[in-house]
Amino acid sequence: MRILTMGVEEEFVLVDRTTRAPVNRAPDVIRRAGRELGDLVQAEFFNAQIETCTRVTTDREDLRAQLSRLRGAVGSAALAAHCVPVASGTPVLPPEEPLTVTDTERYRLMARHFAPLVTREDGVTRDDGLVCGCHVHVGTLDRARALALAQHMRPWLPVLQALAGNSPYAGRHDTGYQSWRAVEHARWPTVGPTPVLDEPQYLAHVARLVADGTLLDDRMVYWHARPSEHVPTLEIRVADTNADLDTVVLLAVLVRGLAATLLARVDASVPPPRVPARRLLHAHRLAAARGLTGPGVDPLDGRERPAPALLDDLLALARPGLDAAGDTDWACERWRHVRAEGGGAARQRAVLRRYGRFGAVVDALAAATVAG
Repeated sequence: MRILTMGVEEEFVLVDRTTRAPVNRAPDVIRRAGRELGDLVQAEFFNAQIETCTRVTTDREDLRAQLSRLRGAVGSAALAAHCVPVASGTPVLPPEEPLTVTDTERYRLMARHFAPLVTREDGVTRDDGLVCGCHVHVGTLDRARALALAQHMRPWLPVLQALAGNSPYAGRHDTGYQSWRAVEHARWPTVGPTPVLDEPQYLAHVARLVADGTLLDDRMVYWHARPSEHVPTLEIRVADTNADLDTVVLLAVLVRGLAATLLARVDASVPPPRVPARRLLHAHRLAAARGLTGPGVDPLDGRERPAPALLDDLLALARPGLDAAGDTDWACERWRHVRAEGGGAARQRAVLRRYGRFGAVVDALAAATVAG
């Protein structure tokens, strides 16, 4: 079986070292980190967040080493700007100053075009728009194969979303969710399950969305699985950013193993499972609300089953792809660890129970972010 390449994009919120609140210092941090990382560190929509991108790799250990290096370099650069990068899907504390939008032509246009999503009625930038995701790319795939693979993968993406839930708190409030980022991000157009489209239908559909103003351009297609328009990959976009580095690597190898297994079905012209849109949306809502702590939706028959059991099923399905890459034993061991200890949201809540302070949650996240 072919071993697919993989790459990871991680978004981080920058918080002040003293107040632990989000701060608009990305330009300074990117300038400093860019001396070592070049274009592997980039701006995001808000000046209180940054993004790092690994290079393409086929090796799990190399991916982990790259992620660790990127986090370390960003952490050092942030330290010089009196802030720290934090890997959480939403900021635990609210900003103490208005958020600012990154000063590029595209982001300025997005802020104007989608003003209700960015700005309150009083003209101040909305705090709830700051969310941080982790995106996994697998390739090399042309657009047609990427779209076909997305149809086979989409029933399983709520299971991966449940694994990666890491945003229970937002603005000093317990949201009751495992992934509040999923709720906030869904306010943007096209966020959701990938539609069933072949390549000509995809091109026509996206062209219509741009023409009628729903999207600014094809880079704003925010489906949970989308063909990338700048690299030849399928991009999976359901995960919160996670402070625990091995959780990120586990997510990446599961995406890669599942993709490799299902790509064999694509190439054999096996039809994808027909899953009603309503069932998929319900599955993603459950994943956001309960994560690994409650029921999820069986991708095939729609029954509610314990989320950990569904992760077991995903591991079994992805086994051929995991075996081919030599990832099976490591992935199973990491999954046993997460299952026993809890995911990112559970770890955040455990810190708050222990210390009783949201600032302690930020500190724990910040320490874990650069500990890898």
